[in-house]
Amino acid sequence: MPINLSKGQKVDLTKGNPGLKKIMVGLGWDVNVFDSGTDFDLDASVFMLGADGRCPTEKEFIFYRNQNHPSGSVKHMGDNLTGVGDGDDEEIQVDLSKVPANITKIAFTVTIYDAEIKRQNFGQVSNAFIRLVDEVTGTELIRYDLGEDFSIETALVVGELYRNNGEWKFNAIGSGFQGGLAALCGHYGIDVA
Repeated sequence: MPINLSKGQKVDLTKGNPGLKKIMVGLGWDVNVFDSGTDFDLDASVFMLGADGRCPTEKEFIFYRNQNHPSGSVKHMGDNLTGVGDGDDEEIQVDLSKVPANITKIAFTVTIYDAEIKRQNFGQVSNAFIRLVDEVTGTELIRYDLGEDFSIETALVVGELYRNNGEWKFNAIGSGFQGGLAALCGHYGIDVA
């Protein structure tokens, strides 16, 4: 039985699951019935952050064009262009044992591709969630359903894995940004020139 989180809630991940190393992070969503008539292409991205809350280099920004961190600790499993169907729309694999020591936080985000051009925003998206699954056992450990709190946002920070006293914890963030992926990149110290 997974732990269902609310916005802002934090939970121990490795303390209650000793030996946990490999996690599958699944992100999913549905598009509301009254959508804009064009496909929604939502993209999951990962920002691996140092103690200053920024990516040390561009290699710590994992997304559909850079799917693997050189350490092998984070792998994006590919871009789903429509979000059609049940279950996870995009998946990210995390190997906690391979996360470099200088990385203190791993932020999971979702953005809408070409949101301004298509006039799309997260007010038109429903049933968005993130879930963490033990890849070895297949057990769902944590689930956070984002709810319908968004209107004009085009980017979301869904949640974060972070180190705390040698253990990994998860924080359900659920905060929205305007400006899509470029806004998130700026926030996390990635130059999008």
